[in-house]
Amino acid sequence: MLAANSREHVDCVSRVVRNADRLPQAPVPSLIFDSWRRSMEQHHLDPGSLQGPRILSEPLLKECRERAELFMRIASEEVGQLHHRVRQADYCVMLTDAQGQTIDHRVDTSIRTDCRKAGLYLGTCWSEAEEGTCGVATVLTSKSAVTVHKRDHFRAAFIGLTCSAAPIFDPQGNLLGVMDASALKSPDDRRSQHLVRQMVAQSAQAIENAFFMHSAREHWVLQAHSTPGYVDSQPDLLLAWDRDGRLHALNNKARQALRLRFGQVPEHIGDVFDLDALRAVTDQSAQQLHWIGEPGALHVRVNPPRRKPARAALIPLVDARVEEHLRLAVRVKDRNLPVLVQGETGAGKEVFARQLHARSARRDGPFVAVNCAAIPENLIESELFGYVAGAFTGASSKGMPGLLVQADGGTLFLDEIGDMPLALQTRLLRVMAEGEVAPLGAAKTRAVDIQVICASHRDLSVLVSEGSFREDLYFRLGCARFCLPPLRERTDKLALINRLLEQEARNSGVAVGIGQATLELLLGYAWPGNVRQLRHVLAYACAVCEGGTLQVADLPVEVRGDQVESRVEDNVSPERQVVLDALIRHRWKPLPTAQALGISRATLYRRVNQLGINMPGKIT
Repeated sequence: MLAANSREHVDCVSRVVRNADRLPQAPVPSLIFDSWRRSMEQHHLDPGSLQGPRILSEPLLKECRERAELFMRIASEEVGQLHHRVRQADYCVMLTDAQGQTIDHRVDTSIRTDCRKAGLYLGTCWSEAEEGTCGVATVLTSKSAVTVHKRDHFRAAFIGLTCSAAPIFDPQGNLLGVMDASALKSPDDRRSQHLVRQMVAQSAQAIENAFFMHSAREHWVLQAHSTPGYVDSQPDLLLAWDRDGRLHALNNKARQALRLRFGQVPEHIGDVFDLDALRAVTDQSAQQLHWIGEPGALHVRVNPPRRKPARAALIPLVDARVEEHLRLAVRVKDRNLPVLVQGETGAGKEVFARQLHARSARRDGPFVAVNCAAIPENLIESELFGYVAGAFTGASSKGMPGLLVQADGGTLFLDEIGDMPLALQTRLLRVMAEGEVAPLGAAKTRAVDIQVICASHRDLSVLVSEGSFREDLYFRLGCARFCLPPLRERTDKLALINRLLEQEARNSGVAVGIGQATLELLLGYAWPGNVRQLRHVLAYACAVCEGGTLQVADLPVEVRGDQVESRVEDNVSPERQVVLDALIRHRWKPLPTAQALGISRATLYRRVNQLGINMPGKIT
C-alpha cells in the first residue's frame, strides 16, 4: 500500500497529465511536464512504483566501463573535484554514458548505504523509458542542464531526491554522457539547487573541453572567450582544423555560435577568421581576433598540432622475474603448446602476450586479442567462431569470419578466459585438439593453424572446483603457467616510469621531467591498478602539467590525496584551507584561482606567502 505522500504524488501526476489542456499552467516546468507526459503515455510507466532503478550485471557493467575507458579517464579528476565541492552537503556524484548507465560515481562512506538503496550507485540505469522523469533521463532527452527536484520525478520511488545534471558532448556534437549530483535530502524550494546545477554544468563543460583537447591533439586548436582571463582556464569556444584549414571539430558552444553568426557551420577556418590574422596569433599569449564580416572580437589562443602518435611501442621488460617468464614462455610457445598468463588486473598480461608473440616464431603472423569478459555471452560464440549467411536472425547477409579464423597462422590471445561460458570452453578445447573451426550454421569445418595464449586474474583451479571451468581445459592450459608479479612487487618501477614518460613525449612532442617528491610518491604508491593505472596516471599528469617538470599537484587525487591532506593538517587555518582548496581545484593556476576567490593575482601571491603554501611548478 502506498504511503500518503506517494498517493498524493500519484494523484498530482495523473491529474496534471490527464487535464493538461484544461489547466491554466502546469505546477512544474514545461521540461518536466513534457517528460511526465511521455513517461505515462509513451512509456506506460506507473507513477506509484516504488521499485529502484535497473542495475547492470557485473559483466555488462565491465563492458560499459571498458567501452568508455577514455571518457572515464579524462573525466575522473573532474568527477572527484565536483564531489569534493558538494560532499559536505551530502551529495553524491555520478557519471553516466550516453545511455544513462552509471559508469563512475563518488560518495562518502557515511551515506553510501542510503545512496545505494536510492539507486545512486554504480551500474544503475536512468533512461526515461525505464525510470521516467529524473535528472539523467531529462538531460538525455533535452540535451541541456536541468534540475529534477523531489516531486518533479515521475516515479514515487524517487520523490525524495534532488538531482542536478548536465550533458557532455564529443567534438562532433554527439552525447558522450551525463554528469549528475544528487542528494537524498534538500529544501523543498527548487531554487535551492541553482548553485549545485551551475557547478555540475561547469564540471561537465570542463570534461567536454578536456575530451576535445585530447581528441583534437593532431590538429590546430583555437581556444576563445570574451574575457582574456578565461581563455585558458574556461574557454567558451573550441575549434579544430587540419593543415588545409578544414574544420574537423567544434565544441557545442562553438557550433551554436557559428550557426547564430553565419546561419550554418562553415567548412573552412578561413570562413570564420581572417587567415592572416589567425597566422599572427601565437600560442604564447591570448590575443584578440575578429570574426569575418561580423562585429565583435574574441580573446583567443591558437595551439599547434602535436605530432601524430605512432602506435604505442611495447615497453621493454626489466624486472628479472618477468624477463625470465618471457624467455621460458617463448620456448613453450614455439613447441606449439598453449600458454596461461596469470596476474592481477592491469599487471600487463596483454603486454606480456604481445611481447611473447613478437619474440616467437610466429611474429610475422596476426595477433588477435579477445576479452572474453567484455563480449556479451550471447555474442561470444559468433565472435569467436563466426557464422555463415542466414545462420540466425539479424546475421549479416555475407556471414562473418570469426576471430579464430582471423588468427590463422598467428596467435590468439584469450584474455579473462575464466569468464568464457562452459559450452564454448568445450568447443575451444576441440579446436585446440583438432585444429578445425565450424562457424555457426556451417555444414563443414575449416582448418586453422593457431597458437593460444590465455590470461586470467582469477584462480582457474578455484573455478574448476566450483564447476564453472572445465577441468580438462585447465590441465591443458595449466602446464605452462606464468604468474606476473603486481607492480608494487616489481623491481623495474623506475624504468617503467621513465619509459612511459618517453612514450608520452613521443606521442605529444613535449618532454617533461619529474620532480623528486613526485618520483618518491610514485615509487612508494601501492598501485592497485598496476601498470595500467601507472600508464593512465602519467598520461594525465603530463596533460595537466604547467611547467616542464611533473609535480605532486599534477597527479590525480587518488594518488596524491594523502600528500595534500597532510599539508592541510600541518596548518589548520580556515583561510589557508580555503586558499589551498581553491588552488588544488584550479590545478595551481594563479589567475583562475584568484578569480574564484574574488581577489587579484597579486593578492593571491601575497596570501600564499603569508600562509606558507608552497606553489608547485612554474607560476604563470
